[in-house]
Amino acid sequence: MFDYLKKSLLTGIGLALRSKNEIEDLAKEFAKKSEMSQDEAKDFLKECQQKYEDAKTGFDKKIEEAIEKILLKLDLPSKSDIKVLNDRIDDLTKKMTDSNK
Repeated sequence: MFDYLKKSLLTGIGLALRSKNEIEDLAKEFAKKSEMSQDEAKDFLKECQQKYEDAKTGFDKKIEEAIEKILLKLDLPSKSDIKVLNDRIDDLTKKMTDSNK
């Protein structure tokens, strides 16, 4: 039963993506109410923090991918496209300047 509750809480952390402080407070409260030993509580807190970081990283990556897809559909140039064009303009400007000398 305890493992089931623990897994449910950890899954909920990933879904909720609450602030790190909220997660730590929730984990501490859960550890206290479930009468975990100090070592178990410390391990549980570390596990909660890691799950939070993993979920946040995954969420950030999904947001970036969604934005990239939207930009592709809108046919807007990316930052790297603009950099390539700027580099080409710089090269052409230099060539023009050199040929006028």
